[in-house]
Amino acid sequence: MLLTSFVISIFALLFAGYLVFWIKKQDMGTAKMQEIYEAIKKGANAFLKRQYKTIGIMAVVLALVLYGAYALNGKPEAGLQVGIAFLLGAFLSGLSGLVGMWISVRSNIRTASAAQTSLSKALTIALRAGAVSGITIVAMSLVGITGLYYIYGALGYTAAEIPALLVGFGFGASLVALFAQLGGGIYTKAADVGADLVGKVEAGIPEDDARNPAVVADLVGDNVGDCAGRGADLFESTAAENIGAMILGVALFPHFGINGIIFPLVIRGFGLLAAMIGVMSAKAKEDEEPLKALNRGYFVTCALATVAFYFITMDMLGNVLFFFAGLVGIVASIAFVFITQYYTEHKYRPVQEIANASKTGHATNIIAGLSVGFECTAATVVTISFALLASFELGKMSGFESGGLYGTAVATMGMLATAAYVLAMDTFGPITDNAGGIVEMSGASEEVRKRTDQLDSAGNTTKALTKGYAMGSAALAAFLLFSAYLQEAKITIVDLAKVEVFVAALIGAMLVFFFSGLTMRAVGKAAGKIVEEVRRQFKADPGLMAGTSKPDYAACVDITTKAALREMIAPGLLAVLVPILVGVFMKAEAEAGLIMVGTIAGILLATFMNNAGGAWDNAKKYIEMGNLGGKGSDAHKAAVTGDTVGDPFKDTAGPSLHVLVKLLGTLSLALVALFM
Repeated sequence: MLLTSFVISIFALLFAGYLVFWIKKQDMGTAKMQEIYEAIKKGANAFLKRQYKTIGIMAVVLALVLYGAYALNGKPEAGLQVGIAFLLGAFLSGLSGLVGMWISVRSNIRTASAAQTSLSKALTIALRAGAVSGITIVAMSLVGITGLYYIYGALGYTAAEIPALLVGFGFGASLVALFAQLGGGIYTKAADVGADLVGKVEAGIPEDDARNPAVVADLVGDNVGDCAGRGADLFESTAAENIGAMILGVALFPHFGINGIIFPLVIRGFGLLAAMIGVMSAKAKEDEEPLKALNRGYFVTCALATVAFYFITMDMLGNVLFFFAGLVGIVASIAFVFITQYYTEHKYRPVQEIANASKTGHATNIIAGLSVGFECTAATVVTISFALLASFELGKMSGFESGGLYGTAVATMGMLATAAYVLAMDTFGPITDNAGGIVEMSGASEEVRKRTDQLDSAGNTTKALTKGYAMGSAALAAFLLFSAYLQEAKITIVDLAKVEVFVAALIGAMLVFFFSGLTMRAVGKAAGKIVEEVRRQFKADPGLMAGTSKPDYAACVDITTKAALREMIAPGLLAVLVPILVGVFMKAEAEAGLIMVGTIAGILLATFMNNAGGAWDNAKKYIEMGNLGGKGSDAHKAAVTGDTVGDPFKDTAGPSLHVLVKLLGTLSLALVALFM
């Protein structure tokens, strides 16, 4: 069955290649559109080149640290294996981000061009481009892990020994995902906030107006943050979950043999097939809401994944209880989508409350948004709790020792079964956002703008939904990694009554808030530099506002690139060094306390930030649709302030916390030998 999964992964990569071939055949629009596209491509390439050079140096240093940790414990050979796996995980995670950015940049102009004649065709291009990213990322994760599994098997390691050697792969993926998400998130929101504060609020010009010097940097940010950053994030999610589940599968080796270990990889392979079919089934009619077509593809993917889950579970595990545990995960993933939809879509109470609060000023808008963010954590916690408790009980009912924990692992597999399609929907968002910007800047007709606005609106919703999904999957994956860490460290009880464990737990909670504070400050400082530059250009050249001269877009792109790369270092190093220092000086049980409480705090704070930011954004868009006075009204100005505050919440700090909570687990698993 493992070979079947490997073959499906290769087929998925070929399918992604076919989609790229199909997308590149589509029209690239007018000369003006192509000029804007070239500027976006140049800026995105320059940022990623400099970012990955920085990350690459850090990865090599940490690979040497990993080897040293194992060598000091008398296991130099294992240290070499883990170090190599770490570098491979880091490389493939970085490649995942690069694929996401590469296809996004090349498809946004084709989506914009297609929108000149057809909404349906523009949607198909954007979703298939997103699918290239989603399918490639999940397939590369599978190819990397199954490839290492075969290599270690050929080197003489037993099936039960191999999962522990794969932890380096997960840590490498986590490290790159953290810095990719941090750097990309700081870039995209610094450019966005800077463009909005001077363009919309001070100058009173529309979003994506070609007169705004920061508009190209804003469009570049969509690619390096929402595509490259999220691509590395979800690669890391699938890799970490697979490895954690494989480690727990070792405990059930007497019952299932090798099947319990490779089950996660086989399930992920068939999930890829379901996603491919789902993508091809998502076609919209010209008069149909884009979101309906996207949802149709999602539910087709969910249904096919469920059917595959049943047959694979019965074939490999022979126990229907584990199928029901997987079903719990699939249902939880759908629940997270609807919870996020309720708290971030303009047709529901939370967003409308924020919009109405905007009528009485900026402060009441902020208060209402914070209220929604705090409130939404309840539904998230209830869903996570239900998923963990139900899947644990179902696994426990199997009668196997450690069956309960394996049940939670199977639920996590169920939740991530649709990961490729969800990532396709996520990448759809920035592609349509960029397409709208290209259409606006190229001076296209009102009819074309109306089509791209429809797609952009659907894209904003899918981006919000996938953040909810990503946080939910991060929560289950973090519990899975925590359980695997306890197993590897041979810990059965984490006693918070011990002073060192309590202190470490307190440090874990502090880490989440301190990390978030650094990322928010980073966006503020970088945005401040953009504001100064945009103001300078408007003041120095009155022809910009008149539309008679062209802004210096490259200056803003360069400022944002330098600021983002500089500001990502401190929070990134904090996230890596604090867990290592706690583990080295306070030992394994204290490290478990840090992971446990840090994960809980991270889940709650990320949920708060993601949904509050999404709600503020859509409250502004609700007013821009002509409600409560429409664009230019006092309510709209207050809503723009809320949206500006929410930008680093939902696109920088929140998504970075998804990676942080999993990094705590993968890092501790990889360095557990150092903490004993």
